[in-house]
Amino acid sequence: MVPSKLKYSDTHEWAKIDDDTAVVGITDHAQSELGDIVYLELPEVGSTVEKGDVFGTLESVKTVSDLISPVSGEITEANSELSDTPEVINNEPYEGGWLVKIKLSNPAEVNTLMDADAYEQFIQEH
Repeated sequence: MVPSKLKYSDTHEWAKIDDDTAVVGITDHAQSELGDIVYLELPEVGSTVEKGDVFGTLESVKTVSDLISPVSGEITEANSELSDTPEVINNEPYEGGWLVKIKLSNPAEVNTLMDADAYEQFIQEH
């Protein structure tokens, strides 16, 4: 399941671009590889990230993984509901399981992300 309207990073984060904001989460492929997600650490609202920076961590029954920002900008919202119910990421990685909203500081970075077809090919090759 790779929604066509999203952009994807090679670290398995997705970005839904809405004007100057990116809603960011992890892909269905990533959550299925990780297994049951049990804990999540997200950044503070108002903090800034650069593309490629770690912006949080995700703990599953298998491992602890860094969350890598697919774009640069300011964190305008973090999905605080996931603190109590991180399993939503497993059940709804593209809807209720979104992680953060980032106000883009460099909108051109979006063009460096993969579209759905490229991401599908990427996960088949890796």
